[in-house]
Amino acid sequence: MNSVALCMQSPDCVRSDGVAAGHVGDAIAHPGVYSAAMPRVPFIEQLRRRWRDTDSSLCIGLDPDPARLPESLAKGPGAFLAFCTAIVDATADLVCAFKPQIAYFAAHGRERELVDLIAYIHTRHPGVPVILDAKRGDIGDTARLYAIEAYERYDADAVTVNPYLGHESVEPFLDWEDRGVVLLCRTSNPGSGWLQTHPSDAPLFLRVAEGAREWNRHGNVMLVAGATYPEDLAKIRAVVGDDVPLLVPGIGAQGGDLAAVIHNGAGREGQGLVINVSRTVLYAGRDAAFARAARTAAVQLRDEIRHLQRVHARSRN
Repeated sequence: MNSVALCMQSPDCVRSDGVAAGHVGDAIAHPGVYSAAMPRVPFIEQLRRRWRDTDSSLCIGLDPDPARLPESLAKGPGAFLAFCTAIVDATADLVCAFKPQIAYFAAHGRERELVDLIAYIHTRHPGVPVILDAKRGDIGDTARLYAIEAYERYDADAVTVNPYLGHESVEPFLDWEDRGVVLLCRTSNPGSGWLQTHPSDAPLFLRVAEGAREWNRHGNVMLVAGATYPEDLAKIRAVVGDDVPLLVPGIGAQGGDLAAVIHNGAGREGQGLVINVSRTVLYAGRDAAFARAARTAAVQLRDEIRHLQRVHARSRN
């Protein structure tokens, strides 16, 4: 029987990952503990509070790969949830957000585990926002239903959205005033320039940044801006100012440079960034103490980001 199934049956569960577990069963099985219908702090305000209270701009991506799960976990139903909740419990005090990627769950028919994971974060670690990485993009009723999927079915605090179809593809998400809308702008993948940097005199990614500034009437818009193109982070920041946070992938396995990211993308006080790292933290250890290894990796990243932010803030004052 996997560790989550055991936790669901026991009121006092301790995982075999080197970190004491929360009551997984309590967190996801009793709606009286947490309800998606409860009033919530708007997403951007949640982020600001996390930046203030934890002095952290680190976001951990929750991308469970069954081929890389520790041997101490069973591979059957519940394994993704067991792995991710262990990572969450080990690192929640170190992050400004968590970012589960929907494809890692849906490709294996594990959507129920994703629902339970987000409910677990909200219950066990209230105030830590969850960004659902789904990159949805459509129009009309389909866009409206994608928003319902993200914000009601999964109860995410924010979702990534592809704005390629224009404002009408984004508007159904913007209407959820207390939820975040994270627009793809300048992505970190090597081939993104084929579209995003054209035409050279008015690149598409800056058109998206201008749209984000215009559409941010509820203060709930963010932009995805990859660490692998730091000079473009500066251009985006110049367009949107300090009011629009940037979700920054590309640190770690993709080779983005933290110092360049903060120099080019941070606001006046060194904040305004949600710096996402996934594999470097998730798979820092492969044995039974994988969560402890993940925490060690997360502490190192958080501290490096803090140091660079302080250097940046001093240079701007």
